[in-house]
Amino acid sequence: MAVPGHGLPYSVYDCIMTSNVDGLFPAPSLPPSHLSPQRYPGANLESLAALQDVLKDNHQRYHIFFNESRFHNHITHRALAIYALGGSAAVIRHYYERDSRMQRPVVQSPEPITEENFVDHLGDENFYQAYVNFFSKQVSEKGSARILEEFVFSEKYNFQKGREASTQPEMLAHFFSGLAHPLIHVGYGVEFGLKGMFVEGLALAAVHHVQTLPSSLFAPSSTNTMEHIVNRLSSFALDTPANTNTPVVSKTSGVHAFDIAARILNDDRLYRRTPTDFVNEFMEMFAENSPMVMEYARQWTVDLNNPGEIERKMEELVWLSSLVYGVGGLTASGFQADFFLMHLVTSSIFLPSLIAYLSPHAQVLLLRGYLHTVLTWLTIRGPPALNIKSFMTTTSVEPSIPTTLTSKTPLTTETTPTPNPFLPILQSAIAHPIEHLIKVQRTFAHFDTLYGTRSAGYFKGTELKDAELLDGSLFLRASLLTADHVGWVREGKEATQFSFKGFFKSDK
Repeated sequence: MAVPGHGLPYSVYDCIMTSNVDGLFPAPSLPPSHLSPQRYPGANLESLAALQDVLKDNHQRYHIFFNESRFHNHITHRALAIYALGGSAAVIRHYYERDSRMQRPVVQSPEPITEENFVDHLGDENFYQAYVNFFSKQVSEKGSARILEEFVFSEKYNFQKGREASTQPEMLAHFFSGLAHPLIHVGYGVEFGLKGMFVEGLALAAVHHVQTLPSSLFAPSSTNTMEHIVNRLSSFALDTPANTNTPVVSKTSGVHAFDIAARILNDDRLYRRTPTDFVNEFMEMFAENSPMVMEYARQWTVDLNNPGEIERKMEELVWLSSLVYGVGGLTASGFQADFFLMHLVTSSIFLPSLIAYLSPHAQVLLLRGYLHTVLTWLTIRGPPALNIKSFMTTTSVEPSIPTTLTSKTPLTTETTPTPNPFLPILQSAIAHPIEHLIKVQRTFAHFDTLYGTRSAGYFKGTELKDAELLDGSLFLRASLLTADHVGWVREGKEATQFSFKGFFKSDK
């Protein structure tokens, strides 16, 4: 079978696209925004070579799902997180060898993806490689940011007039599906300037099963005119982000994300039940709570007439995702590092980098879709109780690992055994066998950098109970609780997996 427009057999075309792998995975570029995570010292030629070897080999050899249950291949996520934190080549290669043992080989798709049949094969994992090839070609011709706008945030690839509801493309919903893994994968692409990650992430979105977002998100409004979008698209490229030098984030009037969370948790209509098999029942639970989640998510205000509004609203979502996981994880029996809510944290780190490449219209869609995702997972995981007072008064800001004190370090005392608590947290995470830990801890460290100086009272006036007690230590406290839960393995403790238990009736 020949590829349309190329005159080549599909198998030959597939090999040609694969041969361009060097161009897909160059050396990582600097972060695209001052709000994006910055790189830690430690990277060198050896670690760069190891990283690129891993990214290229994974791209050519392995499928994006490592089993038929559609569990995600995290090889590249771990490798990039290790590299970003200054981890050595030996660590990168060790965990690639370990993580690759469970992977499935990539398979040739039944036919190529074109613009004509793009919608026909959405949700079919057999077309993953075809979507990778399609997006690789699109990016080379049009640029990454324009492709992101067109295939994720445009009305054309979400809701098309005349199509039945069951056959709508809904690419934005695909983007947030699967615990936001497509967003995470694309997020790595824009943060590190890697087109290979970018196209893999879009292909992952295309073959993922969908959890629906409301079509009303795409209704025209005064804040998202197409004229404004077209004017900005011409300047977009993966290595040329939009200008993000906006005013310092501050509070403003309007409905806060904390208000939305408080309202939905206090609503008697919230469907609460303990599932017998969460993994197989969560789609049903999505459907049960979806109308109410949509109703409340619409109440969140995003006013682009206010300078710095996007950065402000992004910060609200960062705090909310960390709050749901961290504060929500604190139960009467101890801290429960929930596997599902943890992904709200690990995905939030990419919001600044994605925003840097999007038009105002798409920025609003990204944030609204993300809020909808956070609220949905909050409701179907119990929901957990958000006892802010207990969290802020009973949790520690000092690592629980033993520290050797000497008289030669007068500033290291019994009251301040660890001058910078995030340094042992990150050192431990780099070497930890559980692949999600390094991503969680990198996120908390980054947001502690951005928001760690927020004082108590910053959230005074929101509807969430005791929100005025929150301060910037939220990120450190949640990070330490996570480290304690999974185990300080580098320091001699046993490893424990993230929790799948949930926060259902008997757990509150």
